[in-house]
Amino acid sequence: MKLILASSSPRRAEILRHAGFAFDVYPANIDETRRPREKPRNYVRRLAREKAERAAAVVRRKGRPAIVIGADTVVVAKGKVLGKPTDVASARAMLRLLNGKTHEVFTGVALVSLPDERKRTHVETTRVTFAKLSEDEIDRYLLTGEPFHKAGGYGIQGIAGRYVRRIAGCYFNVVGLPLARVSAMLAKLGWRERQ
Repeated sequence: MKLILASSSPRRAEILRHAGFAFDVYPANIDETRRPREKPRNYVRRLAREKAERAAAVVRRKGRPAIVIGADTVVVAKGKVLGKPTDVASARAMLRLLNGKTHEVFTGVALVSLPDERKRTHVETTRVTFAKLSEDEIDRYLLTGEPFHKAGGYGIQGIAGRYVRRIAGCYFNVVGLPLARVSAMLAKLGWRERQ
């Protein structure tokens, strides 16, 4: 049975690859606009499901058994949902919001099994505590370019790892894919490693 990642995220692919999973990538382009008053957990669950279903529609036409994985991650700080920064100013604002505080990272995961159309969804939550950074440290971090293309404006697996004082929950969830949870969900859908 083929495993399909419905994401163009290099971090999600790296997590799966380093864990020994063989998979193909079918990026699913969807509208990621958050609905009015949509709770963060519901938002990431919906986006993960839409990504998995969009990629499953492509895979379904090929007629091969597969399990499609969709995922989406957001950072929530002081009640604000932080996606990916759009520019330096938005990245700086995000880092100031996280500075010296604890925030939550939500990743929605959705699996679609083909051809039987069984579906599973889950939302993983991890709490992350940032160290107190000076404005100079924030500016130096922005100059690395790392904050861009990452939810919340930081990458725990990179330079920003030095600013994380504590996490409660799954580390891989903060990177973008809760590995143990995905593995358990795959097993429930009957996925087995190729022998």
